[in-house]
Amino acid sequence: MKNSLRVALAVLFVWLMWNHEVKSQERFPWQVGVFGGISPTLGTYHGDTAQANLGYVGGFFADHYFGGGDFGAGIDVRMIQHPLWGGDSVLFRNGYTATTYHNAKRFQHMGLAVGPTYRFRTGKFELELFAKGGILFQQFPNYTRELVYETADVRGGMMTQSVVIRRTANSADKALAWMGVGGLRLNYEVARNLSVFVQGDYLSTFGTRFGGKPSVFFIEELPIIQPLTEGHFVENPYEFFAEKPEIRRTFAQAVNIAAGIKYAFGRKRDSKPLVAPPPAEVVALKPKQEESKDIVVVVKDKQTGLALSGVKVTVEGAGIEHTSTTNANGETERLVAVANGTYHVSGEKNGIEATIATITPVDFERAGQTIYKELLHDDPRFTLVGETVECETEQYMSGINTMLTNETTAANISQVSDLEGKFIFQLEQQSAYNVVANQSGKYSQTERVSTVGLDRSKTLYVTLKLGVCALEQGVSWIVKNILYDFDKSDIRHDAALVLDNVVNVLRQNPTLRIELSSHTDSRGNDAYNLRLSQRRAEAAVNYLVSKGISRDRMVARGYGETRLINACANGVDCSEEDHEQNRRTEINVLSY
Repeated sequence: MKNSLRVALAVLFVWLMWNHEVKSQERFPWQVGVFGGISPTLGTYHGDTAQANLGYVGGFFADHYFGGGDFGAGIDVRMIQHPLWGGDSVLFRNGYTATTYHNAKRFQHMGLAVGPTYRFRTGKFELELFAKGGILFQQFPNYTRELVYETADVRGGMMTQSVVIRRTANSADKALAWMGVGGLRLNYEVARNLSVFVQGDYLSTFGTRFGGKPSVFFIEELPIIQPLTEGHFVENPYEFFAEKPEIRRTFAQAVNIAAGIKYAFGRKRDSKPLVAPPPAEVVALKPKQEESKDIVVVVKDKQTGLALSGVKVTVEGAGIEHTSTTNANGETERLVAVANGTYHVSGEKNGIEATIATITPVDFERAGQTIYKELLHDDPRFTLVGETVECETEQYMSGINTMLTNETTAANISQVSDLEGKFIFQLEQQSAYNVVANQSGKYSQTERVSTVGLDRSKTLYVTLKLGVCALEQGVSWIVKNILYDFDKSDIRHDAALVLDNVVNVLRQNPTLRIELSSHTDSRGNDAYNLRLSQRRAEAAVNYLVSKGISRDRMVARGYGETRLINACANGVDCSEEDHEQNRRTEINVLSY
């Protein structure tokens, strides 16, 4: 990435110098601008050492060009934020790994830099090159990741043990560092003083100490001997992890891509061209032969014919290779003024290749300025498109860890919702899954999604809104999908999958104390319903205790039919659906 940026800067510099036929123009000497965009991370900062993910950047700059010429100096102030991409938990046969976050799950940086700038101008376009150095104020994440497992003790019971397998190892969550940033800005003048622009730059910290204190990010981790999967049974954690931890460190580095608006001001004067333009030559006009066209590729789902987003499409040939991703309409970004030639078009999504198309000179000879090509993608799975939203306002929430569990195999995978709160999983046909948010300080319902009975030739997408709520004292919620057999209190397999989420919530929030209550409908003897609901509540608490949760953090309470949530009391004729609303399990936060 860094080498590509250097090559691009060099090529642009040579091209603009070659085309710079006018003496330096004295233009507006002062300018200010604001910008915002995305910030992809690089190297070990993106890799497993820091696990910093794609984030965003925003800021402003101010520059002064000396004498109104092409050389100047300026200041750059920016804020950058990178969420973490690492998974929070892994379940295996007799335990799990879980992460406890002691502050925000992200890196956050505030940079202040000064340095030189240089600009070229041709018509309404202006290109600026800048290189600045300064100070980066850093906020590091602080977390601990533990391996928790159960083994038999000498008395034949079960005991829970834990080992810290990864933690941050910084002396403080905040640090200062020297930083450098360099890049280019392409401006287009939309009014006399106003321009819009796009810019790209590379930012990196350097040095290991600032003011006698560490300026890089540290983690301490037990090296992995063999990957831990859901099928493993752990008796000795050091079969999977080394006994001696290793300490790794990394500096921050990212490529920032942004757009913005710029205002220029001050006295403006233009000098005359170095060479007077030659008189125009009068020639007879000839019909222009069309030698180039635009190219647009559309990808559709083969089985339903629906437009397919998120497909990586590559167009290569005649000296070019261009890759882009299809939008919500299934279209790639438009390739403009592509030279006549032969091009091969391919696509891929979720590891499955799409059909292949070829563009030939014959396509360039047809009428119209745009060549359209269609690819078909055939993935037999359904696509779950989910969105994490705040449970009351339904505003999207980004950076939420979600977990998908197959009800039959108990296999699970996790994913963090993106900047728009979206997450995507692939679902097998004729299968049922549980989806839940899994993050410290928050809880969600365990939502069930199923492809049973769905026809893949008619349906591609399964949608879900996953409500995520903050844990607070006094909050209560109904736990979905905890079902019991008639007149029994045994924990069924499907209910155990839902209770496993409650286990994760309690593990990730060690100060949380709850009341777990069971309720019945009004049918049957009142006293019997009260006893049955108490047995069911106690069975649920006993299950949580068997998973390593301390009993003194929970209260089991059976309310029978004393807290109906509708009018279906004794003697009232109600539908089965109305009675089912009253047969519920609730959790109430006693303290947090």
